[in-house]
Amino acid sequence: MKQLLTIFLSVTITFGSASALADNKAIAVDEMAGYLDFVDYGGGIIFAEQIPAEEYKKMLIIDARDRAQFEKGHIPGAINIEWRRVLAQKNQIPKDKTVLIYCNTGSLSAQAGFALRVAGYENVRILQGGFEEWKAKGGLDANKNALRRQTNN
Repeated sequence: MKQLLTIFLSVTITFGSASALADNKAIAVDEMAGYLDFVDYGGGIIFAEQIPAEEYKKMLIIDARDRAQFEKGHIPGAINIEWRRVLAQKNQIPKDKTVLIYCNTGSLSAQAGFALRVAGYENVRILQGGFEEWKAKGGLDANKNALRRQTNN
């Protein structure tokens, strides 16, 4: 009888957990669907050319790459929160100022940015093209360079 009770409890816990997991996934999917219904086109993407150099000081900048990449080089003033850890470390991320998030090319930071925006961080901007494109466009001077090109045309 004791073995039968143990088996019954094991089955109940196993299937109960699977049901709870399915419910949690359904809730998450519903939240994402609701977000996608109302998000602005581009989902918070910003180009390096759109950011005047003086604006970087007003932002929280998150380098979403791993620690080794961050240590090799990053946007001045950036903090390092690996992309898959942004929700776990969201207590470090304000909702009352612009947050710029980037990785090498923009793909991982787009995922982290999406997660943050679904979690209610409408102030998050994802750097299109990531760190590599930011450097190629002149880094902090990307905005000034773009304006100079427009003036010369």
